[in-house]
Amino acid sequence: MQITGHLRKMMTALGAPVQYHLPLDDERVDMNALVGQHIRLTYLGEIHCTACGRKTNKSFNQGYCYPCFKKLAQCDSCIIKPELCHYAEGSCREPEWGEQHCLQDHIVYLANSSAIKVGITRSTQIPTRWIDQGASSAIPVFRVKNRLLSGRIEVIMKQHISDRTDWRKMLKGRPDDANLANKRDELFDICKKELDQVIAESGTDAVTRLESETPVNIEFPVSSYPSKVSSFNFDKTPEISGLLNGIKGQYLILDSGVLNIRKFGGYRVQIQTDG
Repeated sequence: MQITGHLRKMMTALGAPVQYHLPLDDERVDMNALVGQHIRLTYLGEIHCTACGRKTNKSFNQGYCYPCFKKLAQCDSCIIKPELCHYAEGSCREPEWGEQHCLQDHIVYLANSSAIKVGITRSTQIPTRWIDQGASSAIPVFRVKNRLLSGRIEVIMKQHISDRTDWRKMLKGRPDDANLANKRDELFDICKKELDQVIAESGTDAVTRLESETPVNIEFPVSSYPSKVSSFNFDKTPEISGLLNGIKGQYLILDSGVLNIRKFGGYRVQIQTDG
């Protein structure tokens, strides 16, 4: 097999295990079928912006040219820090985009990736967000009316629990088992005063505690995990090859190192296999 195209983040579907397809322009490569095979990915020296298609010498924020990085709402700092959402102030870079993506129901969740963490995402991105983070299990704990509210709740909860994934630890194997429902109830108690204040300010119809949800378990197509994690960078190593031992999050796990596919959005590459 030999296919050429521009990288996008892998498409996923929850299954036992998760099903992965790698978009390369009009092609969709079944990556699960390649686990156990020797593969080669070659960067062909071209990057095209994932938003406008413009050729760029450098990629910003996982696939954008510099003009798009500066002007698009999806590249604003409030995407990383949702508690800074400024749509209500009238200063959103793209108000229509904000209405479609930020003024929609969001979920605050707990996930067990490298350890238990808190996170937020649009309700339509469940379970995609959990898969992309390499979570072995996850549970929704709040449903709220917009991104700003989800960010405010996340800020409260991350005083007591991390909001980050240790990607190296995540790629070394399954995390220790964790009772997410118990942790949810514990955080509800610890954060009660601050959470009640947010609910009082926002209205009970804007924030819903999800007290009876059960965890979703996620299995990834990995035959073996690395004991030591070393990552590839197409800008430094344009040709990457090795035995594909598995896929977790948005990472390809090869016997020679790991590759974060999402990081190289817009890069034109060729993928080859021995099959």
